[in-house]
Amino acid sequence: MTELMLKYFRTKQKEVQSEKIYDTQCPFCSMQCKLQLIEQSVVSRKQYKTVGKENPTTQGRLCIKGMNAYQHAFNRERLKYPLLKVNGEFVRITWDQALEQIKAHFTRIQEEDGQNALAVYGSASITNEEAYLLGKFARVALQTKYIDYNGRLCMSAAASAASQTFGMDRGFTNSLSEVPLTRCIILAGTNIAECQPTMMPYFEKAKENGAFIIAIDPRETATTKLADLHLKLKPGTDAALANGLLKVIMEENYLDEAFIQDRAHGFNEVKDYVLSLKLEDIEKITGVSMDQIRKAAIIFGKEATGMIFTARGVEQQTDGSAAVRNFLNILIATGKLGKPNCGYGAVTGQGNGQGAREHGQKADQLPGYRSIENEEHRAYVANVWGIDPDELPRKGVSAYEIFEKINEGDITGMFLMCSNPVVSNPNAAFVKKALQKLKFLVAVDLFMSETAKLADLILPTSSYLEDEGTMTNVEGRVTLREASYPCPGEVKHDWQIIVDIARVLGKEKYFSFSSAEEIFNELRVASRGGIADYYGITYERLRKEGGILWPCPDTEHKGTVRLFEKSFAHHDGKAKMVVVTNKPVVPKEDVCKEFPLHLTTGRVMSHYLTGVQTRRSPALAARNFESYLEIHPTTAVNYLIPDESLVKVESRRGSIIVRSKYSETIRPDTVFVPFHWADSQNVNILVGADLDPVCRMPGFKLSAVKISPLN
Repeated sequence: MTELMLKYFRTKQKEVQSEKIYDTQCPFCSMQCKLQLIEQSVVSRKQYKTVGKENPTTQGRLCIKGMNAYQHAFNRERLKYPLLKVNGEFVRITWDQALEQIKAHFTRIQEEDGQNALAVYGSASITNEEAYLLGKFARVALQTKYIDYNGRLCMSAAASAASQTFGMDRGFTNSLSEVPLTRCIILAGTNIAECQPTMMPYFEKAKENGAFIIAIDPRETATTKLADLHLKLKPGTDAALANGLLKVIMEENYLDEAFIQDRAHGFNEVKDYVLSLKLEDIEKITGVSMDQIRKAAIIFGKEATGMIFTARGVEQQTDGSAAVRNFLNILIATGKLGKPNCGYGAVTGQGNGQGAREHGQKADQLPGYRSIENEEHRAYVANVWGIDPDELPRKGVSAYEIFEKINEGDITGMFLMCSNPVVSNPNAAFVKKALQKLKFLVAVDLFMSETAKLADLILPTSSYLEDEGTMTNVEGRVTLREASYPCPGEVKHDWQIIVDIARVLGKEKYFSFSSAEEIFNELRVASRGGIADYYGITYERLRKEGGILWPCPDTEHKGTVRLFEKSFAHHDGKAKMVVVTNKPVVPKEDVCKEFPLHLTTGRVMSHYLTGVQTRRSPALAARNFESYLEIHPTTAVNYLIPDESLVKVESRRGSIIVRSKYSETIRPDTVFVPFHWADSQNVNILVGADLDPVCRMPGFKLSAVKISPLN
């Protein structure tokens, strides 16, 4: 080696002074990919690199969001100190001062307006430990019945449908490992390629193995391009389309009579209704031809194995719960449940969309998927918490209805954790006005979100790099997110913030936790014997095994890979089929002369939820720096809208301004706007306040709008 080369290598060795590796998980979608952040100190600055880490679900894969997630964690806009609004401006205060503010205001509000005048609004992006603790905090520390969370806007339709049909709700009835081995797959209202990219290889492998893939979506997406058959239905007509598929399956006798007889209730009622329908009428309702409906039904019916996956396209409707139940009717009728390579998957959106709904953030739920109205369930959890069952509040209301309660004056104070409801909720302008009526709003967040700006007090919280805890992924697999990066400034973990507030409110004995693992061990006991039984899962096991599928009732149990092999979770062991009519209980907003176009909403690959995190990642923000209106060129010409021009989009609730984007693959009667942007680009300003009567899901996927060029 020459002297020059030696000199070069010595110089490089000096430049790279140190390297540290931090294990963690991606903070975004429900795949919860394991990753490592590599931090190198190079001369006087730090450089970062993200690499995937082997795990049971994604085998080390990462997508563009996961690879760049660290950018928002290190963004200079991170909140690092408690901030109090004084004369309309935020000023830095100490944690002790912040806690005293909370104590004084929360105590005064409940004295003046009643115990239930305080509300808690949670998140499906926080850990299981923090979701559990937040539910306990609302009911034990605040003793209020008003708690719900942003997952209500994401998974409630699928959760309620699965619970009513099967007796339990776990995202997937099977492991993802079975997907490549199934023969026919229906992807209903899901754009996996952009929303959960690291899941896509399972479906690509299935196609390589000869599976027939059917996609149901009003748009052509990266996911529908994988499909062998794309049913491009009118937005909001999924339930009727499922009836069409069922009708053909019944008429062609692709039924599993033995399965229906032994393992289901309600088939005859469903059969009588479905056979009374005309396929011609379903074609008119859905816009999908009878030939395509027939082809999809016959292929799914005749194959020995098959799976159905639903996501927000089906679920974010005012009949979303019923629509999902109708797709579950198809699985029951064909006997494709509880068997190898057969089953159902609700493709969860948020990172902890599954776990966050299992342990007490929902208005009607206690840990382990117990019901807050069930006396036996109340007694069990009250015993774990060391309180009298009579002290437990009863059921509150859903996420959007909390803002209606604020508007009516029933709720005058709120504790908001890691959510941005003025962007994520329907009728968003109303939600903002309601929040401005509160006497005191506390927001816990990483950044000054659009909602945090309205707060009286903001508390800085930790990121995925810093906050250890468990998450439950799309399969129902509990994973441990290691997180050892130091918190910046005076940042605290969500669970620490909850514990501190409980202490100043005089409830310290119920919240004497010093680590996330301590909280998880209480969660295990609180969930024991419940539907979502985590008792057999420990941090030690998770570190060794990489993840465990619940239910897992004891520490010797390996976890439940496939549900319903012998029976369903109802008391009699049978599933429940139900008649789903073509006319929803809550009438949907239809197009008219004034508002002639269907608007549907969704995601883009580079952003997540309301974009608070991803818009602070330069690599992601650069990919999609503004919102847009996807529109068919023919439709655009009719409304005098050039490509790449600013467009005003109006509904009965308000208007937004976005840039047009021509697409020949969207239906001419439909336009699409992603939901990751705020203010004048916030598409949820256009969405109505009607809710699903069962699960209280808003109808994000269907609004009637008109469009016009901005000039």
